[in-house]
Amino acid sequence: MTMTAAAQPVIHLPSREIPVPTSVSPEAQAVLALGKAGPPHQWPTGPLPALDDTDGWRKMIAAHEASVLELFASFGSAMPASGSDFREVDLGAFAVHVITPEGVSPDDRRVYLDLHGGAWTLGSGPMCQATGAVAAATVGARVWAVDYRMPPDHPFPAPLDDCLAAYRALLREHRPDEIVVGGVSAGGNLAAALILRARDEGLPLPAALVLNTPATDLTMAGDSWQTNLGLDIVLTANALPAALLYADGHDRRDPHLSPLFGDLAGFPPTLLLTGTRDLLLSDTVRMHRALLRAGVPAELHVFEAGGHGMFLGQAPEDREHAGEIRRFAETHWSGARQS
Repeated sequence: MTMTAAAQPVIHLPSREIPVPTSVSPEAQAVLALGKAGPPHQWPTGPLPALDDTDGWRKMIAAHEASVLELFASFGSAMPASGSDFREVDLGAFAVHVITPEGVSPDDRRVYLDLHGGAWTLGSGPMCQATGAVAAATVGARVWAVDYRMPPDHPFPAPLDDCLAAYRALLREHRPDEIVVGGVSAGGNLAAALILRARDEGLPLPAALVLNTPATDLTMAGDSWQTNLGLDIVLTANALPAALLYADGHDRRDPHLSPLFGDLAGFPPTLLLTGTRDLLLSDTVRMHRALLRAGVPAELHVFEAGGHGMFLGQAPEDREHAGEIRRFAETHWSGARQS
């Protein structure tokens, strides 16, 4: 062990090769054997635009978003299900994609408010609709997928403001016990921050909350930000520039940016999901412990060798992962199926 210039102890590990584990399904092993889910699909590892270079960020985000859509299409893991009904709700500054899976009746009152991931910069338009369709297939219920505004043009607090506005609009049509809120990655960050905002503004809280590999600490102090760097095949690079772009100079310990540091008392029952190779493993397990300390009923599911995107929808573990989300949502929707 040595000390860094900032007097922070560090442990030096020898260079080593990490095998693909045989403890997961053959399908999961095949995905892990691919290594990085790119290039060009992973978050760029080269020089990034300066934080104030709005045009540079716009161009990079557009190119990266197109490559991610190609990745989704190649794996078939985020394509709208045939038979689903799609409509759009215009909320002024942004839109919500309402997706109803085939077989869900018009009088089914259950609704899942889905906040997409994408490092606060990706996931708009077709990606929002596609990931919303995946959420709808996962929970077997109607989904409101929030196409919130994002940096570089709309940094914090605009994305969170939009999520809150969508939740307010949903409350005009639904009782809170009919609503489950969920988010993945940056969307998990926004989902948890949304609960803080809604509670502090006196709004009734939803029946439950799903945090799928959420970013809960934008200071990135968690252990797995270091230990899983290089093992996670989706989050393959330092996400700090995206976090800084989103925070826009605000204190990253602000609970609306880092919900881990908020007062979590009164949160709805929460499901948290991650994997042992997830770069955000620490953010997820630390949030789970914080919720338990606040007296919130919280479940944590950690999947063997799962990364930030699990196994890209290709393995039995992905179906088990989706099954846990559906089970949890249905448990907390009990009695809210019909008007």
